[in-house]
Formats: sequence, C-alpha cells, structure tokens
Amino acid sequence: MPQEPHILDYEPVSRRPADGDSAQDPVEVWVPPARISDSNPAPITKVAPKAVSVPADLARRPMGIKRGHAISYAGLFFFTAWVYFRPYEIFPSLKWTASIAFWIALATLAVYIPTQLGLEGKISISVREIKLALVLLFAGLLSVPFASNRLMAWSAFVEFVKVLVIFIILVNVVRTEWRLKFLVWLILVVSCWMSIGAFNDYRLGRFNLPGARIEGVIGGLFDNPNDMALHLVTMIPITIAFFLTTKYVLGKLIYPLCVAVMVLGIVASFSRGGFIGLMCSIGFMVWRLARNYRPLYLGIALLVVTGFVALAPGDFRERIATTGDSSSIARQNDLKRSIFILLHHPLFGVGLNNYVLFSNTDHATHNAYTQVGSEAGVPAMIIYIMFLVAAIKPLRLIGADTKEHDPKSRFRYLAAGLEASLIGYMVSSFFASVAFLWYLYYVVGYAIVLRRLYEATEAKELAAQAPDPATAPTGSHVMDVSFT
Repeated sequence: MPQEPHILDYEPVSRRPADGDSAQDPVEVWVPPARISDSNPAPITKVAPKAVSVPADLARRPMGIKRGHAISYAGLFFFTAWVYFRPYEIFPSLKWTASIAFWIALATLAVYIPTQLGLEGKISISVREIKLALVLLFAGLLSVPFASNRLMAWSAFVEFVKVLVIFIILVNVVRTEWRLKFLVWLILVVSCWMSIGAFNDYRLGRFNLPGARIEGVIGGLFDNPNDMALHLVTMIPITIAFFLTTKYVLGKLIYPLCVAVMVLGIVASFSRGGFIGLMCSIGFMVWRLARNYRPLYLGIALLVVTGFVALAPGDFRERIATTGDSSSIARQNDLKRSIFILLHHPLFGVGLNNYVLFSNTDHATHNAYTQVGSEAGVPAMIIYIMFLVAAIKPLRLIGADTKEHDPKSRFRYLAAGLEASLIGYMVSSFFASVAFLWYLYYVVGYAIVLRRLYEATEAKELAAQAPDPATAPTGSHVMDVSFT
C-alpha cells in the first residue's frame, strides 16, 4: 500500500546549517515559477518565490504516531481507576479485591512489552523525562545499602519502581487525544467526588484528624488533606484548559462546575500549601494565556482571589493567616532538620523513606525537595529538579510556537494548563513529601503525550504544505527542510 510522501524523501538542494545555528530558525519551503518555454521567449522578470516559514526542527518530527496498544491502554485505564477510586474502601464486600491493582498492572505490562516491541522495536520512546526518572530510580537504589532500615528503604524503592513502570506505559500507550481525554476525565471524576465528600465532612463537622481537619473520603493517596489538596491543585488548571478548548455546550457547563467543586475541596482541606499552590497556578495560567494587558488580567485575578477569601469560611481564613500554630512550627522544624540531614549525608542520603527515623517529631520532611535530598542524596535532588524543568520546557515551547501562528490552538491552551499544573505542584510540594508518589508522574506523562501529539500534528501539516514531487513542474526544485 503506498505511503504518504515524507518531507525527508525530497532531494536536498540547500545548505545545511552550521552546528551553532539555532534549531528554531525558520527555513523556506519554496517552488520557483514554471520555466519559460524556449519556443516562446519572454523577458526575464524576477518573481518572488512562494515561501512558507516553518521551524527547522519540524523536519525531525514524526509524521504520525502509530496506532496500537488498545489492550495496554485498557489495562492502564482500569489500573488508574482502581488506584484512584479504591472501591474496596467504599464497599466492604469487595475487600478481597484490595490487591487487584497489582495484578492489573502485571497483566498490562505483559501485554505492553510485546506490543511495544512489535510496533517500534524498543521498550519505550526515548525522551529526557524518562531518562531522568530512571536516573532518579537508580539513585534511590544506591541509597538502600546506606539506609538505617534497609527493608524500609527497599520497600519504598519497589513502590517507586511501580510508579515509573506505569509512567512509562502511560507515555507510550496514550497515542490519541481521545485516550488522553478519557484518562483525565476518569481522574476528574475522582477529584470531584472526593471534593464533594471533603466539603460535606466539613459542613457536618466530621473532623477525624488532629487540628479539627477532615479526612479524605478516599484512602491511600488522598486520606491526608494536604495531599488531596495538592492533587486538586494539579487538576484545576487542566480542567480550565479543557473548558477553553471544548466545543460542546455540555462541556462549557460541566467544566466550570468541576472547577468550583474542586476549589471547595481545597477550602475544606484547610491546606495552606494547597491554597498557595492554587493561587500560583491560576496566576501563572492567566499570565501565560493573556496576549495583551497582562497586568490588567492579573489585577482581575487578584480581585477574584480577594473575593474568594472574603467569602470563604472564617475557619479557613483563620488557618490561612496563621503561621505560628503547632502544625506550622513542626513543619518548619522538620524542614530545618531535613536540610541538616541532607548536608550530613550528601551523596546517598539516609535511604528512601528513612528520614522519619531521623526526624525529631517522627514525621516526614513535609517538603518534596528536601525529601529527595535527605533520603537519596543531593545528586538525586538535582535530578528531581531537572525532571520537573524538563517537563515544563517543551510545554513553554508549544505555547510560544502556537502563540505566533495559531493563538486559539487547543494545544496552546492545553500546554498552558499542564504547565500551570506543574507550577502548582512545584509550589504545593514544598509543603508535602510526595516526590515518589503518583501525582507528579501522571501529570508529566500527560505533558509528554501532548508534546508527541503536537509534534506529529505539526509535522503532518508541514508535509501537506510541501509540493508533491510527482506533480512539480519540470526543472523546479523543492527545498529539503531536514537538518541532520
């Protein structure tokens, strides 16, 4: 079956850039006018060539993403549903299914490996984020022999292996926008459900945690109100991006409602870190999407925040304004203690999940950055920060590219939403020990998927602009846009 012509198939006739040339410099794809017939001479006139400016790096982008991994995606979807919903906590009769997520993941991996090898001949695509995540995993492994409690460190390492396996599967099997949307919708349903439950517990005065705070209706990842708030902070910008890109009336109605419900969930959590992260992520998204009058839009956003705080329950305002209570003081002490441990164990740390043995209060670091540094070493902390930056940079490039030639592109809004989500995570995780949990790796997975979809779409559009050599006039040439 004939294949579509690829932009790399055309004969190069242009100079290739020097090593120092920028990959973003535009190159021209042009077709000169038809040659004048020798039997009908005409005066030579200069005709401006028809040119289309495109980024040079588009030539390296794939023409499309191969279809496949339907079964692997189904496994990923059901695994995510089981990990996030935890139905056995809602229905005691399903207690026997508590370990089913492990078997779903194992079956998914068994299907994924041969399918991936058949499609692409390798276990995974090669992107910077995956490489950095694997280096971080290796750093965690190196910390195990130096741990005070090696069994505890090994158990944490195994859990992190599970997170990265699912992360790699997600990046490779989510190959269409609809797959990405269905996965995000699933987690959005979970987010709204636990937000409603949290606000209902607050309304009824069900405070099961110290400090008169609610406990999440879903255990595991979300029983801690601070962790629940951090997750909601990452979901709100993505939901706003979905609202801005949807063409359906139902979506225009549902997405704002979901955002409002999740904001209520953050209020009910009484999480100061969640509130600060939410303000930073929303402010960043407004700044990123506003093409003109940015100070004006930020001023409006500030007024909305002021109104939100004014209308919030008094208990919430009091907690947000309080920095000298016992909880805040304990967190400050653990932050200082984790920095002390980090400086005294700079290479390999004290072992994954072992900081609690060195804490003065038997608590975690309550800071993702010092968590990695104290438990796996300073090099691991640097790799962790590089992982975050590596996920953000391509989203920023997508935003800059689409802002120039297609400011209303759905990719621009989605990239801004994911970038804001990661910014919110980076801020909120300064107050939570979540570096090795699921929250971050799902969001980074979404970012990689969006980048792959954007690159494939742009490369396909570029190929459509290039003339077909079979129909080009005799003597005309087509400039190759590939740089190797």
